[in-house]
Amino acid sequence: MSEPMDDLQFQILDSIYFVEPLENILEEVDFPKPVVLDELKNMIDKGWVQVMQMDEIANDYVRTNIFDSDNMQEYRFLATKEGLLRHNGH
Repeated sequence: MSEPMDDLQFQILDSIYFVEPLENILEEVDFPKPVVLDELKNMIDKGWVQVMQMDEIANDYVRTNIFDSDNMQEYRFLATKEGLLRHNGH
């Protein structure tokens, strides 16, 4: 059985149905920044959140599996299919 989703996880997923920068997530989620950052990293590890970065050639955001966790503000975030399924089943 999968672990239950807590309120912070729900709020984060709720804020990233579309590609969003960290600042938007922090504005929408009602938790302190360090707590949100820690949980966002945890959710990336679980496969619930995908890290996106700008591809200048394509002029669009693309998935990246390599990112600097100390500079999360440099990236954008998007809920994965698994994350959305968990969010909608909450």
